[in-house]
Amino acid sequence: EYDIVGYHNKSQLSSKPIDVLQTGKSICEGYAGLFEQMCSIAGIQCMKLSGYSKGYEYKMGQTFTGDSDHAWNAVYLDGRWHLLDSTWGSGVVDDSFTKFTFRYNEFYFLTHPALFINNHFPDNRNWQLLKPTLTLKDFENNMLHNSNFYMLGLLTAHPETAVIHTVNGKASVSVDCRSATLFMFKLKGTDEHGLMTLKKHGMKLDIYPQKTGSHKLQIFAKPSKASEEVYNCVLEYVVECKSVDKAMRFPKDLHQPVGPSWFTERQGFLRPSHPDPIIHTNDGRCSVTFTLGKDISVLASLHSDDSSLTEDMRRRHIMQIHRGNQIELKIHLPHAGNFVLKIYAKKKSDPGNYDYIFNYLITCLNTEVKWPAFPQSYSKWAEDYEILEPLSGLLPANRNVQFKLKMHGIAKVLVQAENTYPLTQSRGYWEGTCNTSGCREVFVMVHENANHSFYSHVLKYEVETQ
Repeated sequence: EYDIVGYHNKSQLSSKPIDVLQTGKSICEGYAGLFEQMCSIAGIQCMKLSGYSKGYEYKMGQTFTGDSDHAWNAVYLDGRWHLLDSTWGSGVVDDSFTKFTFRYNEFYFLTHPALFINNHFPDNRNWQLLKPTLTLKDFENNMLHNSNFYMLGLLTAHPETAVIHTVNGKASVSVDCRSATLFMFKLKGTDEHGLMTLKKHGMKLDIYPQKTGSHKLQIFAKPSKASEEVYNCVLEYVVECKSVDKAMRFPKDLHQPVGPSWFTERQGFLRPSHPDPIIHTNDGRCSVTFTLGKDISVLASLHSDDSSLTEDMRRRHIMQIHRGNQIELKIHLPHAGNFVLKIYAKKKSDPGNYDYIFNYLITCLNTEVKWPAFPQSYSKWAEDYEILEPLSGLLPANRNVQFKLKMHGIAKVLVQAENTYPLTQSRGYWEGTCNTSGCREVFVMVHENANHSFYSHVLKYEVETQ
């Protein structure tokens, strides 16, 4: 195992192969020496190499000077040299460098030289086994990909430098991969100040630090088919921020990743009208449509840091319209600002709770915007019914208001205000007028069977106070 005590007190340490075998402990020098000796006994040509490494004490963007800090091996097999690191392949030490955990890592045995150079720079440049060889400056500047990056089948990351400078308060990172992979990020330990979108073959992340200075950015990943919740760190950057873009302060309810993706398609949300994560609206209104998979029931709610919307009102600023297997979410914002549109779903046949699927960021700069909520609907309001007018849940006082509703399988429709107004049916629509004088609430009621006298409430409107 790795000798943590010996690492901190090298004067007490012997790296001779015989001593390493007897104690069962050593640091990299002992691992590489014992490996060389074992190869010699087995008749395999082996070299012990030394150089700089981006290991435990490495800080992003640092320079390397003085003596080498690590040892590893090269072996000659099948007519050519290969590189390996038996120390790093045997396990890991924790962040405080007090505990070693055995964890065999195949990646560090016979690693391709183009990947090995990512964190091993030999004293003798020929042992890079590369043409052309890298300079120490290249090694210092290059992005550090740890073994998880390659083990998860990730291909490339941009930018390729360890330090990123923001431009107008923004920095961007992207990762390309072969197969569907889930990502998350932490900027200074939280995922608040970014916008991450999943792509079919990777991800894109825009970062907007809300403070100037140096920030540590970590990218984590896991295969989409992985059952366990564990994300592994695959990349680390330092983000240098000179100026802050205050306009890109996101609501705290925004959940990463943002916008639709291959993942939301798998959940049954197909052909989104808005493939981008941000929806901009000037008049405070927008509409998002999807083709829905079979047997899916949808719930949507609106969240903002600036408004004290109750749970009911969060839903009532969104109206669902179903046409066949298409769903439209019509959104009227209560005021200007940044909002999160959260979308949940469950199987209609499943009595359980709705599961969170994804969210959009909706932005509106127009301070004149002040849309009332949509009318309140009751359980008898069927999924494929539709309100054409009035869309506003708040009706003007002392006015004649035109109603036009799309409903089927109904015998009669009444609008109940101070007086009762029947709607007439024409070409699939129920239409008519109601006067709002002398009342605070207006109800739409339906008569499902002409032979019964029982009416069901389906919609409720408020009336403005004078």
